[in-house]
Amino acid sequence: MALGYVGVLTVRVEMPWVGNLKEKRALVRPVVERLKARYPLTVARLDGLDAHDWEVIGVATLSNDYGWVEETLRMAADFIAREGEYRVAWEETEITVLGGENGEEE
Repeated sequence: MALGYVGVLTVRVEMPWVGNLKEKRALVRPVVERLKARYPLTVARLDGLDAHDWEVIGVATLSNDYGWVEETLRMAADFIAREGEYRVAWEETEITVLGGENGEEE
């Protein structure tokens, strides 16, 4: 029986029309901060911090309910997609079982 689940969402956003880092941060940072305030998540800007036209945002959550983790990450992905002035290039969700036998998922 699983003790809980850790869910991780990774999203790459792109904005090829942006010309500098300051402009990119002005688009990405508010979305990250609103996401942290709205949902029970840990959110971080992971990669592309020195690139002016793309960035990778990471989101993580933990619960004893697989469905809750899955739904919370889906809501976060939808929020990221609709709130920013960028396009989502790709997203990946991974949910890991904690304390389960043989790492099995539900």
